[in-house]
Amino acid sequence: MISSKEDDINYPFLNKYSCPVEAIVEVIGGKWKGVILYHLLDGKKRFNELKRLKPNITQRMLTLQLRELEADGIVHREVYREVPPKVEYSLTELGESLRPIILLMMEWATNNMEQVLESRNNTK
Repeated sequence: MISSKEDDINYPFLNKYSCPVEAIVEVIGGKWKGVILYHLLDGKKRFNELKRLKPNITQRMLTLQLRELEADGIVHREVYREVPPKVEYSLTELGESLRPIILLMMEWATNNMEQVLESRNNTK
């Protein structure tokens, strides 16, 4: 566990976050970021492709989430000088480093969501 003063020197981001998990949740957390990253694992996608893959996300929210992922260096936005304009989103090298995490999250959900949903139903 990371918690000593020495760790503050080695991990300066801990000055802002109480633990590394809090930091990663800020980067990939929320309802849509993980889903966007999952779909970008397959390669470049245009905005409307992402929108079609998850039709219940609003255009505004998709734009916001993509901008945040871009600002964090996770997603690259490529603008092509064409008419009509063409924009593609892809994972950066840093974004690609999240691949094993996203795949583990997918595996965990596949193995455990039935139990989670059953537990939710039992507590109502």
